[in-house]
Order: sequence, then structure tokens, then C-alpha cells
Amino acid sequence: MNKVYDKSESILNISKKNDNKVNAYQLIKQILKTNNDSEINSKFLNFIDQKKEYYTYLDKPHIHEEIVRCDSDKLFEYLLFRYKYEIFPRKRILEELPPLVQIEPSSICNYRCVFCYQTDPRLSNKKNGHMGLMSLDLYKKIIDQIEGRIEGVTLASRGDPSVNKALGDMLRYSANKFTAFKLNTNAFLMNEKLCHDILSSNIQTLVYSADAANPDLYKKLRVNGNLDRVIENVKNFNDIKSKHYPKSKIITRVSGVKYTQEQNFEEQEIFWRDLVDQVVFVDYNPWENVYNSKLTGVNDSCSDLWRRIFIWWDGKVAPCDVDYLTTLFRFSNITLNNISEIWNSEEYNSLREQHLNNKRNCISPCNRCSVV
Repeated sequence: MNKVYDKSESILNISKKNDNKVNAYQLIKQILKTNNDSEINSKFLNFIDQKKEYYTYLDKPHIHEEIVRCDSDKLFEYLLFRYKYEIFPRKRILEELPPLVQIEPSSICNYRCVFCYQTDPRLSNKKNGHMGLMSLDLYKKIIDQIEGRIEGVTLASRGDPSVNKALGDMLRYSANKFTAFKLNTNAFLMNEKLCHDILSSNIQTLVYSADAANPDLYKKLRVNGNLDRVIENVKNFNDIKSKHYPKSKIITRVSGVKYTQEQNFEEQEIFWRDLVDQVVFVDYNPWENVYNSKLTGVNDSCSDLWRRIFIWWDGKVAPCDVDYLTTLFRFSNITLNNISEIWNSEEYNSLREQHLNNKRNCISPCNRCSVV
């Protein structure tokens, strides 16, 4: 499959419990009517009336849900983050820091999903030096650089964050520091302690990676996985949330990869919708063999170059996790330079220029990726 897709538009289907009756612009104005702080309202109204053209990018069910659940005193910061995340890549706007920082607590994973780079021994063989766990000190160094300066943080990348036993400490250190904080996990290792760590940290979105409602197909796609165990862990999370964190505004989401005709997405939506807030599916991209896959012919510049930066467990930096062997940036490391210096470095800007100048098809693995 060589379908081109835009990461900001990659949701194919989504199930939610409340249908949208208004667009994002109207929704935000409705929220402001319930806010008695005239100073905040004035700041909001000025912002949203100037940015009307951008609200079409917010008219997605999962974003509506994030807007509704955002604390009113944090809504302006969240909307500003969304503006940068959606618009900066389209207008090629570059600031001191990216709209979002994606951090890898672990490059190690307990699964070997058939569509994942973990199946490539060049990555997963520990002898090659790519496998490891981020230290709490390094994590704190990253958070200290971006706290109060950006709002978007995602804990996810080549491995599963839950493999790192320091994840709870990481979540506690990040608590209440970002309005758009997301954690991705396959949920296999999500025990009671981790459930409490997640819920007490006030993260915005918890994403469970799952691609099937059938245990046999799930295990076929997510090798080493066990759907029954994952379901029990999700139910346990929901019970803990209900009993101990009834005011939690966390959004839970199942995200699956559209990989094979064997998958029944309607069945999966029905299966999951009473367990989570949202169910989404994204197009398959040849992550598991991108360095050897066919050229896609895509020559449009990649949005990630203006949207987010990826930081591996050891401090190395990559423009995206499609380049899971870190071939594009060989010398960028936040143990040597800060995030701002790397984001605006000659190395990063050179890659952006090549994409803008129709030279993407000369760059590997960009020329084998279908993301725009």
C-alpha cells in the first residue's frame, strides 16, 4: 500500500459517545459564555476571531473532546498549541521550539507487531546499540527545557513506554505542566500502580494501540500480545478511574493500524466503544521495512519537519520515527545541545530545504515514506 496520508488528517474512523452539534468555533464561544473571567474571555475572543480560518482543522471529534475537557484556565494555551500544530507545517512557520516534543522512554518493546520496526533486527538486536531505557535524569532535563514554552508532549516512539520502570516517576515530574500531554502504550504491562501513576499525573490522552477485536487476529498482528490480558488491564484502569479519580478528564483512545483485509473495523469499533472514549484507525505506512521498501514517488515536504521533534532514550534526535535507525541526524543529541539549538540547526534546516526544493525523492528513508 502506497497511499499518501497527512498525519494531521490520518484518522479514518472515530467513535464517540456524544455527536457534535456545533463546529469548533461555535463550541469555543459556548464555553466562553460559562466563564466569568472577563480578562480570559477578552483574550480568547481576540484570538479566535483573528484565527477563524484555522478552526476548520479543529472540526474533528477527538479535538472537540479535548476542547470540552480542557480546564478553562488552560484552554487558551491548548488552542495556541493546536494552532501551531495544525498551521505551522502548512505555512512552513518555524519558531524557537517545535509545537510538540515526542519523547521515547523506551526503545524496547515486549511486542513484535508485524507492521512495526521492532521486527527489524538492525533495531531490536541489543548488540546494535539502539535498545535502551531513558534515565529519569535525562527525562527531567528535557522537561525542564520545554516547561512553560510548549504545550505538546507525547511519550511514545520505537518501544513501549511501560517497559521503563521509571515511567511513573516521569509522569509525576511532568504532572500539570502541559495541556496536550499524551501517552501511548499497548497496555500489556499496565498494572495497578501504573494506572494510578497515569491518572494522578493529569495527562490529557491515553492511547491504547490495538488493531483487532478478535484475539487470534490480535495476536497475529501484535505478536507476543494477548488481547484478553489487555482488555482486563483496560477494565482495571476504568475501575480505578471511577473509584479513585472520578473528576479525571483523561481521554482514552484505541488506535489501530489499517493493515490487512482481515480486520473488521466496524467490529472493532463496537467491541471497544464501551471501554474507551474514542476508537480510531490510521493508514499503514511501511515502518517495518522502510529502508528496503519501494520508492513511494511522494515528493511533497513532510509536515513533521515543522510539527515535532523526536528524542530517543539516549538523547539522540530524529526528525521522525520512520527513520528508526537514525540515519538522517547522526550527531544531534540533547546531551550535547539543547532542543532549540537542534530544532534550528543547520542539519535540520538542510533537511527542510531539501524537502521544500523537491529533493525528498533523493533522501532515504524519506523517499520510501508516504507521510506528507
